[in-house]
Order: sequence, then structure tokens, then C-alpha cells
Amino acid sequence: MCRPGSPGHKLQTRDPLSDIRVRHAIAYAIDMDTIVETLLEGKAISAVGLLPNGPLKPEGLNAYKYDPDKARELLKEAGWDSSQELDMVYYYADQLTADMMAAFQAYLADVGIKMNYRLLEGDVAAQLNTVPEDPVNGPSAVKWNLGYGARAALALQEYYNGFATGSSAHTPGSPEMDKLIAGINATSDPAKLKTAYAAIQTYENEQLDTIPLYYQQLFIYESTRLNRNGHEYGNEQYNYDWGIVDWTVEPDADGKKVLYTNTAPAQFFEQPWLNLGIWIHNKVVFDHLLVADGSLTSFGPQLAESYNVSDDGMTVSFTLRDGLTWHDGSPLTVEDVAWSIKTAMMIPTVNPVVSNTIHSIEGADAYSDGSADDVSGIALDGNTITLTFATLDPNVLLSFSQFAPLPAKYFPDIDPLQIQQSSFWQKPIGSGPFMVSEVKMNDFTTMVPFPDYFGGVAKIDEIVAFPSGDGDGNLLKNAGAHKADYGFTKNTADVSALEGMDFMKVTPADIPYTRMMWINHYPMN
Repeated sequence: MCRPGSPGHKLQTRDPLSDIRVRHAIAYAIDMDTIVETLLEGKAISAVGLLPNGPLKPEGLNAYKYDPDKARELLKEAGWDSSQELDMVYYYADQLTADMMAAFQAYLADVGIKMNYRLLEGDVAAQLNTVPEDPVNGPSAVKWNLGYGARAALALQEYYNGFATGSSAHTPGSPEMDKLIAGINATSDPAKLKTAYAAIQTYENEQLDTIPLYYQQLFIYESTRLNRNGHEYGNEQYNYDWGIVDWTVEPDADGKKVLYTNTAPAQFFEQPWLNLGIWIHNKVVFDHLLVADGSLTSFGPQLAESYNVSDDGMTVSFTLRDGLTWHDGSPLTVEDVAWSIKTAMMIPTVNPVVSNTIHSIEGADAYSDGSADDVSGIALDGNTITLTFATLDPNVLLSFSQFAPLPAKYFPDIDPLQIQQSSFWQKPIGSGPFMVSEVKMNDFTTMVPFPDYFGGVAKIDEIVAFPSGDGDGNLLKNAGAHKADYGFTKNTADVSALEGMDFMKVTPADIPYTRMMWINHYPMN
């Protein structure tokens, strides 16, 4: 049987990108090395495959180096109709992305492919991700041919799970891909995972359902006032063992040690189960059962004093430290942990990796659909919570290094779907090394050390955080005014400007963050 998009599949006029030769031609037509050196100022890495560079990358992957003659040859073989015009969509509103769209347009035009581009507005997620009713044959439920976006992965399975039948808005399901996806989710054994990842990368490198463009680095900036005192750097978008209780900053004129940063809330604090480490309060106000190293591959105890994973990976237990408290002084208990896990089963706004872990627990589906009053796979005994899994989850330890328990008493009888509407999020109570002190929404938030934190009292007297999202339009202004002691950015223009300030230090970090071009194989209505 010939899979749609294989070399023997005839190009259809209503879905011109289903021909594998056309997808290969698009990849060969774009000179990513030049784009990296010019538009990205050398602060990125041309991508070979969706997964970032590292030990899981197999030998022999095709890098699709710039070859416009090869692109023209493939288009000719495919019978490309040069009168048709492709529609490219993107969702980043910055000038760099607009410049990149113009570059893509020029490269494609050079080989005979017309392409227009437009910025998505409104419900961007629906416009990008709506899956066809028939996930094999279509027609497409989205109205674009090409899409520019990114995958910032917490767990590497995220790069491929979205290709499973019924999951993708742009790539038809296939038995081959479904089998390969099952392989990368069937084990937590590193050797077996390496083999499984090699197989899926090799397959997708040939199919090229999505074109990997470049690996975006993350840049951690720090003022010379700040000293991390030897603690490691890692992926700042998530939670890891960065040792902030040991950080120090130079005192101001009043002798107060204040650290200025960003990613504070503008209108309300977002619950910490979705964007994990993007917001500063997720990093310092809330704590986690486990702690990860900077690479998010090795784990140790945090709120949990100890933990145990059964040999088959189907049972995991966590024993909390004695004497843990919330910032209001009330005890932090395994009942809080259990309530948090059960609540997260009921809401859609949970990071996909964490959600998969939670929904793999025995009885999770019955509880979330209302057919059971409790979760059969959650058991409490003293200070210990034990989770029994219905299906193996290879990322259970990773998930519980990111999932922050919340104090159940502040959410009495709340509808889980309405949890973000609780007044709790105007000034939340957590268990981390800092607690919220003052909130001026859309202005600033201050956080001060939690005196009873089990890991010791932080040496910084106060954190002052200014509102911003993932991409701070006021970063350079605040940095120039000495109001930015710590943060991170992926904006290369900001990086160059920060590097030009003699009181700022910028440290690049390699992270699982791939910019890519999605290709819609489905026929349009």
C-alpha cells in the first residue's frame, strides 16, 4: 500500500503538499544556514531533524542542505503547478518573524513556488490545531498550506506524539507512524528509548511531514549585581535545581538586597500546571515533589523526602518531609497532593506531559468522566502517597519535578473547570522559597523569603517582578534602567543589545526548542 506522500503517490491538485517530492523540494529551497547567520545573527543552530542535537540523534539523517537545483528537479518530477499559490500562516508578531517570512517567500519563489504569508489573529490555537473529522483522508479543518511555529518540549515524546492518528491538524494518520510513536512511549529504559527514537527520527526525516528549520537557543541574562554562587544553568522555561536560595545580589543604597526580574502576572496569577516555569511565581512561589537537574533528565527529592519506582514502572510512591507548611503556616499534607492530582485530571489547562502522567493513573478516566467518585490508583498512608498506573508513563519523574501541589483548603467545593476564576489567584499561597508580598496588577509583584522553607531561607531580601509574557517588550528599557537582574529570552535582537551593556552577562543554553514549518497534507474543501 502506498502511503499518501510516498514517491509513488500521484500529486493531487487539491492537496499539492501530499507529494513527498514537493515537501523535499521546499526543504532544499530554503537556505537555513544563511538565515541563521544573518537574520538570527548566528544565535541559533540549523536543524537536522526535529529532536535537538544530542545522544539520541542517529547517524545519517539528511540535513537537506540548500540546493535550489535539486528543489527544481523534484518539483518538475512531481508535476508542480507553478500557478498555484501557497498560504503560509504564523503567530509571532515580531519584526524578525516578518523578515523570515519574506526570506522564505523569496527562496520558494526562486524555485517556482508562489507563497503568501499572514499573521494569525483571534483564536490562534483553533486556527492551527483543529483536527479533521476524518484524520486520514480529510478534508482539512484548517485553512492554510504552510505554518511557521515551534515546539518547546518538556519531554522529547512531545515532538512526535502530535503525529498520531487523530492528533494532527496537518499530517494524516498512518499505521507506520502510530507504531513508531507507541515505541517511544513504551519504556523508560534509556537504551530502548535510544533505539526507538532513532527509528522514528529516521522515518520522519524521509517523510518530512514537518520541516525542521532551526534549534532556538535560550539566553539567560544577569546583571553584574547578581551572583548565582556556583549553581547550574538549565532550561529556564521549566523548573530545575537552580539553587535560588543561595543567590545573592549587591545591596542597594538602603542596604536591601533586591532582585529585579520580569514574567510577573498582568491581571491574575496563572495556575502553575500549564506553563510550568515560564512565570517567575511558578519558579519561586510553588514547589514540587521532586527536583530535576538542568537537563531535566536526573531527579532527586524535594517536597518528597524519598520516592520509589517499582521495577515495572507501574507503581510510584512519594513520602513527604515532616513539618512541611504552606506560606500561611498550615500543614502541607499528602491530602493536598492527592487533591491537586485529582483536580488536574478534570481540567484541560495542564501541560501535556504532566497531563499524560496524571491520566495514566489507574482510575483517572473513570474519575474525570464522572463514573467514579474517587481515583482507584491513588492511595494514602501517613505521609506517603502511592500512585498505581494503568499504563506505563516514561516521564513520571519528570512530571512530578514540574507539577506543583496546591493547598486544597482554598478551593472548597470548586468546579475544577472554574479553578482559574478563584480569588486565590489574586495573591496565591504556595510552599516555595519565596512568598507573595505585594501585588499591583499590571504594575509589579514583590516576593519575599519564606522563613520556614525546608531548604533554608533565601539570601535575597526581595524579588520585584514586572509583568510580561514569554517575550518582554520592555526588557531593554528595564535593563538599561538597571531594573533587570535576571531573566531569559529567545529574542536574538534583545540578546545582541544586552550583550552591548557592560553590566549585563548573557549565557546561552541549548534547549529542546525547534522552530519548524508545518505542512498541511490534507485536501481543502
